[in-house]
Amino acid sequence: MRKLSVLVFAVVAVSLTSCKYQNNNNIEQKDVRKGDEWVYGVSPDSAARQLKNKYTAKPELEAEANKIREKLYGKTGA
Repeated sequence: MRKLSVLVFAVVAVSLTSCKYQNNNNIEQKDVRKGDEWVYGVSPDSAARQLKNKYTAKPELEAEANKIREKLYGKTGA
């Protein structure tokens, strides 16, 4: 019975400490783009203005990427 209570205590302690695990694993930095609509949008719920850019597809780039993938990983058996 004592082993069970020690085990339960240990599980509870670990689960409670894991809730705040990443709170101290950050660094405070000055945001040089703070308030920039181009990066953050008009409000926190809106999309950034730079996401509205649409680019035309270039099939030659996809072919080149596939050549690089094949060179790195070999031919896949799909």
